[in-house]
Amino acid sequence: MSLPFLLEIGTEEIPDWMIERSVHQLKEFIEGLFLRENLLYGQLRPDATPRRLVLRAWDVQAQQDAQHKTIRGPSEALARSGDDYTPAARAFLARNNAEEKEICIETTSKGNYLAIRREIPGRYTVEILAEALPSLILQIHFPKTMYWTGKTGPRFIRPIRWIVALLGHDVIPFELAGVRSGNVTSGHRRLGSARIPITIETYEQTLRDNFVILSYAERHRMISEGIAQLGIERRPDYLELQQTLAHLTEFPTPIVGDFDSQFLELPDEVLTTVMRHHQRYFSVQGRNGELLPKFVAVMNINADPEGLIRRGNERVLRARFNDARFFWQTDLRKMLADRVEDLAHVTFHAQLGSYLDKTNRVEDLVRQLGGDKHAQRAARLAKCDLTTELVKEFTELQGVVGSLYARAQGEPEEVCQGIREHYKPESMADYTPRSVAGRLVSIADKLDTLRECFRIGMAPTGSRDPFALRRAAQGVVKVVVEGHVEIRLADLINSVPGLRDFFEDRVKFYFREEKNYAYDEVNAAMAAGWDDLLDLQVRLHRLQKIRPTPDFEPLAASFKRIKNILRQAEFTGGPFTPALLDPGPESDLFDEINRSAGQPIETVIGALRPKVDLFFDKVLVNAPDPAVRANRLAMLHNLLKHFQTFADFSEIVTNS
Repeated sequence: MSLPFLLEIGTEEIPDWMIERSVHQLKEFIEGLFLRENLLYGQLRPDATPRRLVLRAWDVQAQQDAQHKTIRGPSEALARSGDDYTPAARAFLARNNAEEKEICIETTSKGNYLAIRREIPGRYTVEILAEALPSLILQIHFPKTMYWTGKTGPRFIRPIRWIVALLGHDVIPFELAGVRSGNVTSGHRRLGSARIPITIETYEQTLRDNFVILSYAERHRMISEGIAQLGIERRPDYLELQQTLAHLTEFPTPIVGDFDSQFLELPDEVLTTVMRHHQRYFSVQGRNGELLPKFVAVMNINADPEGLIRRGNERVLRARFNDARFFWQTDLRKMLADRVEDLAHVTFHAQLGSYLDKTNRVEDLVRQLGGDKHAQRAARLAKCDLTTELVKEFTELQGVVGSLYARAQGEPEEVCQGIREHYKPESMADYTPRSVAGRLVSIADKLDTLRECFRIGMAPTGSRDPFALRRAAQGVVKVVVEGHVEIRLADLINSVPGLRDFFEDRVKFYFREEKNYAYDEVNAAMAAGWDDLLDLQVRLHRLQKIRPTPDFEPLAASFKRIKNILRQAEFTGGPFTPALLDPGPESDLFDEINRSAGQPIETVIGALRPKVDLFFDKVLVNAPDPAVRANRLAMLHNLLKHFQTFADFSEIVTNS
């Protein structure tokens, strides 16, 4: 028999960004429990709202299958004396509380043994779940947890207020943090009943009747459809905010509010940041993409008939905009360039000095990278907005505020773009700076952080990376490659212990995971050098293109053989004398090597491969004559060396 299963953990409001990961952990734990206990089950469905983590399962086996167990005793020779059982056999029966009629003979490769076969009935699933669920729930990992029954009590992301645990129509009995499991849930905090008896069959509809929409996807859709009914158009950067709001609400209902059009004198970036990041409002645009003096808020109730919530949101937003306007006007009274010296009072790191120290280093680096006067000016001003009141209040606007002030104060557009883009990319999905100044300042800023942190021994270890150095190095690689910046990384990182190896891992990751090259292709191309990332990308593209050709894998296998021969002979180079070559395959290979010199590998691989194959078929490399042997090793060494400027083909995994 199979039964449906429901577990609902009711809590105080869970932070939106923890919900999805938490409920999927719950699903994995329940699934693991069923597998460990050999319980068959059908579909598992996780759901969540801010006040509940839910896992439902269908067709769960009601009882474990019975197990058949054979208990082996003494050998038949030791167990019998004529027709009677020996004391050893009787002791075996007594230990297992068995009678003589239960004895059977088990035949093995070592002989016959007394045995008892027992059928062990499976445990009821409700018992297994009652025993396992309390500890399983507490295994859900959160970055931070709370205790509310005392310091030695259970810890969870928020206090647990109720637990629903049902298998079929039966309550799965257990207690956690002073809360006993049952069949009573809670509806919407304001619109629903506080205590609602449910069954698994009525669960979702009962919640809906009490203004709780269990499905995240449905709540997400309700926001979209509600806004569409309002007849307004959101700014296109709404998706992440909508996901957040779907996790923050149990019954989302969008409403439109207004703000004074005089605030449109402030830059769009300031207004939309206040709305999106601080108030969680959608900004609204007109037909031409211009910002309108409206916003969309999402309530967690079904209606606002008297407009109280709308007016409250308008009042809060007006206060935030007034603050932003005051900061904007106050900051503009001081030139951005005059703020550079103020960076001496802003600490970058206790061991690495101030942001003024960092600014001076970054400016020098930009100059080394060949940056023009605009790039150098952008480097000089890039961190100045850290001293502004607007950035102190709205930290998300670092870089953006600096560029806005620079533009308002008459700085060249190239400088403004460089300031705005120097934090980019903030992730692998983010765009790279579009301006030359932005690319150079971005590279210099990230490289400075990496070099200085490595210099004082702060390289990432394991999963710990408090200064996001992996992301910084990945950003450098991304900007250089995708921004086509012609620099040699070796000149900038080789003097710092450990930094080159760190970058090598990041380069491999970038080309494997972001550019989708095979790992052995990346290894082969990087073995020929990776200081010039643009050259590396070109070689990888060519390598990937020729790999499917019929001559490639056999030639790669031959190169692997050549490398092994040279390694075994401990040959690292020596003089080569053409006069010592035998006519035929050996001379033919030498001639082909000369013809291919300086030619793209794509054009020579077809002609070279048969010459290499014939050489190994007909020529003995380890010739008895030491001079001939050394000469042949020298020719193979030269061949390998010639092609290793493109890639080390011995790194390619072949089928042969």
